[in-house]
Amino acid sequence: MEEKAGIILSHHLGRALQLTNILRDLDEDAAIGRLYLPREALQAANILNPEPAAVLAHPRLAQACEPVVARAREHFAEADRVMQKCARRSFRAPRIMSAAYQAILRELVARGWDSRRPVKVSKPRLLLAILRYAII
Repeated sequence: MEEKAGIILSHHLGRALQLTNILRDLDEDAAIGRLYLPREALQAANILNPEPAAVLAHPRLAQACEPVVARAREHFAEADRVMQKCARRSFRAPRIMSAAYQAILRELVARGWDSRRPVKVSKPRLLLAILRYAII
């Protein structure tokens, strides 16, 4: 991969993974007094108390998470566009990471933000991604 494309891929995939981690780890981070949702998203959702526990208990938490989900999806889409220009067997690790984290993001959105159930990639889904990009 040419250097410019590699930089673009690392930029977009790195941000997509980090945004997904922020959403996935809301409860874990709040338990240690941390919250990584953007202030602008909280303000747009009219969540005025920035204390992590208060934010997670707020009825408009989903509204505050929506822009983070949208940004993560945009970054995944850009990373996928870069990887589509490469041979399927190239860049196996980024392709597997993208597939796994996109599955986490989909599950988080489907589960909803009121649920406190942890979200992880299922073993069959991860195995499918590994087979798709690493072996086949």
